[in-house]
Amino acid sequence: MIGLASTGPAYSLAATLGLIVAGVGLQAPIVTMLAFIPMLLIAYAYKELNASDADCGTAFTWATRAFGPRAGWMGGWGIIVADIIVMANLAEIAGIYSFRLLGFASLADSRLWTTVAGGVWIAVMTAVCYIGIEVSAAVQRRLLCIEVAVLVLFAVMALVRVYTGGAGTAIHVSASWFNPFEVSSARALTAGILSAVFLYWGWDTAVSVNEETADSSRTPGRTAVLSTVLLLVIYALVSTSAQAFAGVGTEGIGLGNTNNSGDVLSGLGHAVFGNEGLGWFFTKLLILMVLTSAVSSTQTTILPMARTVFSMAAHKAIPSRFARVHRRYLTPTWSTIGMGLASIGFLVLLTTVSRNVLTDSIDSVGLAIAFYYGLTGFACVWYYRKVLTRSGRDLLFKGVLPALGGLMMLYFFCYAAFDVYADPAYGSTAFDLPVIGRTGGVTVLGLGALLIGVVLMPIVTREHTAALRLQRSLLPQHLPPQTAVESASRYVPADSRSGVGGDWFDVIPLSGTRVGLVVGDVLGHGLHAAATMGRLRTSVRVLARLDLAPDELLSRLDDVVEQAAQEQAGLPGRSGSKPPGDEAHGVTCLYAVYDPLTGQCSMARAGHSPPAIARPDGGGVSSPELPPGPALGMGGLPFRSTDLPLPAGSLIALFTDGLIQTADHDAEVGLRLLTDILAQHRRPLEELCDRVMATLLPGPVDDDAALLLVRTRMLDEHQVAVWELDADPAMVAGARTAATRQLHEWGLDDLSFTTELIVSELVTNAIRYADGPIHVRLIRDRSLICEVSDTGHTTPHLRHAESDDEGGRGLFIIAQMTQRWGTRYTPTGKTIWAEQDLSAGEAT
Repeated sequence: MIGLASTGPAYSLAATLGLIVAGVGLQAPIVTMLAFIPMLLIAYAYKELNASDADCGTAFTWATRAFGPRAGWMGGWGIIVADIIVMANLAEIAGIYSFRLLGFASLADSRLWTTVAGGVWIAVMTAVCYIGIEVSAAVQRRLLCIEVAVLVLFAVMALVRVYTGGAGTAIHVSASWFNPFEVSSARALTAGILSAVFLYWGWDTAVSVNEETADSSRTPGRTAVLSTVLLLVIYALVSTSAQAFAGVGTEGIGLGNTNNSGDVLSGLGHAVFGNEGLGWFFTKLLILMVLTSAVSSTQTTILPMARTVFSMAAHKAIPSRFARVHRRYLTPTWSTIGMGLASIGFLVLLTTVSRNVLTDSIDSVGLAIAFYYGLTGFACVWYYRKVLTRSGRDLLFKGVLPALGGLMMLYFFCYAAFDVYADPAYGSTAFDLPVIGRTGGVTVLGLGALLIGVVLMPIVTREHTAALRLQRSLLPQHLPPQTAVESASRYVPADSRSGVGGDWFDVIPLSGTRVGLVVGDVLGHGLHAAATMGRLRTSVRVLARLDLAPDELLSRLDDVVEQAAQEQAGLPGRSGSKPPGDEAHGVTCLYAVYDPLTGQCSMARAGHSPPAIARPDGGGVSSPELPPGPALGMGGLPFRSTDLPLPAGSLIALFTDGLIQTADHDAEVGLRLLTDILAQHRRPLEELCDRVMATLLPGPVDDDAALLLVRTRMLDEHQVAVWELDADPAMVAGARTAATRQLHEWGLDDLSFTTELIVSELVTNAIRYADGPIHVRLIRDRSLICEVSDTGHTTPHLRHAESDDEGGRGLFIIAQMTQRWGTRYTPTGKTIWAEQDLSAGEAT
């Protein structure tokens, strides 16, 4: 009902049929029917897009997800422009017909009083829409049933009088009326179809109330398609009967009479029904139907406009105040009232400037309609581009039909804007433009309204652009090669405006050729979530360099998140309150450390999904049973680590929930799809990443998604040398000799002096300050690593020795001669390590 009522069949015919006849003559019925084709194609685009994403923002939301926030903003702006302009015209028509119905012809011709009456009608219909969608639907059902019944009665009576000889202007229906090749020129045919497109515009209101409709993903789309078909039947019947009765003459009641072009039904009503008895009643009823059609269309125009604005505010394209919903009526408060006030202001402005400008602004609506309908058609194709080959139905209804509809709308837009409407002789106004020259007012008004959106676009999309740029800059630009693992990654930001969030991943080189693997998700969107992600990623890298165990690292990271939350809330101690807006309000994280020397992988998680692991022995893909930990900053049980033995060639997949849980499938189905792909673990990692993304995220996504794939490696035993020493000072010389001999075998004799110094200093300190056996290990990797382990738990500190100190210079010398050094703790004590660059030794 809402889809049909929004088009205002009686009003649309009264205002448009004369214009079509003036352009194409007797072929008006077929032109009216041909305009149905692009509308049907776009209706299918709406149906398919709504099935995937039932968002009341329609063209705004779908274009945002398909092409980005800029295209989405322009789609929403096109809807707003078209609706506000039409609202002004509908309100004026409603005002005029109100006075005609009551017999006040002089007031109907008064610009002041018709403007006042139009403003009152907008206010009344805004109030009806504000009270609730149920009230709106109830009003529409009654008005539409009466309207369609009167139009059918009018058509039947007209045809009866044509074939009974009761009309002097009557002409019999001819097959040539339905032959588009009879139109005088392609220019006239195109202009006629463009005018006829306006007849069908408005059916998309049924989709814009999808979030308030039962079975929101199916019913609105079906209604959109069905509405266009029903409109085709109504328009074909009425246009044919009206033309048969009145003819296409330029005088009297002829449809070609320019004096009646703005309202052909009012004059025809008297001729068809008569002015006496029951005929007088039906004539008044027809006028009433045009009035109620305009009023009804006014109401249903408010609905999509308010909900588009609501969606744009919810996605932060405009101030969030417009996303407020009334607690009782459950309708958008500020977006409904605001758009009503904007329409009244536009009506007053244009009628004050010139009624001719208002008239031309109505013609310019066709440009806005063609623009956002065409954008929606192309958005459907691009939205589903990765699944078009899945089946013949997908190719037809998600690809071919929407693409044809989009191309038709693009052609109509360009042809009208730069040819038909640009002609200074077209319409009621013309403007002298710099460089271009004199241009038709319809083109100036239509393109000018859209260009205002282009000017505003950088302002409203600034936050999204900044957040995405920040997010990209904070994530690893590329994963550096590691000895421990081979890695590949993907990050996909959400396609909605607010979708840029806080998903991140990282591969962190650690001491002893180990590597840290991390994936996390800040539960929020926008700049704050991206900035929070950057802080946490930096914190993880700093904590990881301390060689902390996964559970201890998460505990320290939890403190960082909690402290940041307290600072943000401005309250001492723990606070459960969450800051408003788009600020991050929770963090999940998974951290793992893999050691290529032992093949052990230690993991801990904080509210995050466990990884998927494919073992090289054909054992299938599984998710390890990791102890669940609370999300960071939420408090609860302490984090616990789990150690897993992983042979070389094991494939580990770390991911965020946005990868496996989408609008098309739940997390369980997504995990199963991921498992099926990872079962082919021998394929190149980049290929696996591409397959995962193509399978799990074939189209636009609702949430950020991050994927990190790593394939484990093991160091060759010839790359490692280990010695166990007693805590005896006499063992220092033997340790130096063993290290020198090993370096000679590796061909690194140039590093012997430095390595002897490192081994001597570290072993001596271990003997002096710790008890028990001492282990010395040399690792030849991308650098030469020297490790000395003992049973002590005291960390040595680098200091500057005074000139009269007898000791304290050893670590200072080591720090100057190595790339880096540090300490990590083990269950039995600690390990002090130092790394030297191999380039000098290998060059020699």
